[in-house]
Amino acid sequence: MLTAKQNELLRFIHERLEEGGVSPSFEEMKDALNLKSKSGVHRLIGALEERGFIRRLPNRARALEILQMPEGGGAKSVSNVVSLATKSADKPNNGKSANAMPLAANDVMEIPLHGRIAAGVPIEAMETTETLAVPMALLGTGEHYALEVSGDSMIEAGIFDGDYALIKKTDSARDGEIVVALVRGEEATLKYLRRENGNIRLDPANAAYTPQVYSPHEVLIQGKLAGLLRRYH
Repeated sequence: MLTAKQNELLRFIHERLEEGGVSPSFEEMKDALNLKSKSGVHRLIGALEERGFIRRLPNRARALEILQMPEGGGAKSVSNVVSLATKSADKPNNGKSANAMPLAANDVMEIPLHGRIAAGVPIEAMETTETLAVPMALLGTGEHYALEVSGDSMIEAGIFDGDYALIKKTDSARDGEIVVALVRGEEATLKYLRRENGNIRLDPANAAYTPQVYSPHEVLIQGKLAGLLRRYH
């Protein structure tokens, strides 16, 4: 049986995740429970762990997992990540159960790494068994994959050779969005999408390159840019 404060803390974390997909910080938990210091929060979290309501996840910064909720307090035997972060994240999809808690902002997930995006190579041909560890805060909802950028055609958009483009899988996009476009079933390219006079225009972000115009049936959208990772050597 939980004490009143333990129960209050567990419910507070659960409610905040349902509201916005991000758990409260230690400071927010302290204020919500009217505690004098954050050490009190640490003790409550330790007690919840001992009683099997939460567990600490290894190799993840300040991350917990809620294993169950008390009777009448939501779904039991829950298995979703709770990360004690202060960053924002996407809200849960409307179709999800009210008791399903999404991944919080500072959690990390592995997404497929499809190699270098280059002319003449369809995305399907680039698929490998490699993955890339990416902070969830950069992704949001949906299915994603990563591509290593080759070339300088998007440098004016801040996308450089060797960067990792994080792509959300989709077959549609709005004008002005940066997309992965498969041209004529052969060439995969990362460009701005524009619709013009019934055609599709793929715009580079480099004055040294010219836009390319195609008929709609020649271009398939295979995803749109969701984020960018860069390694500094």
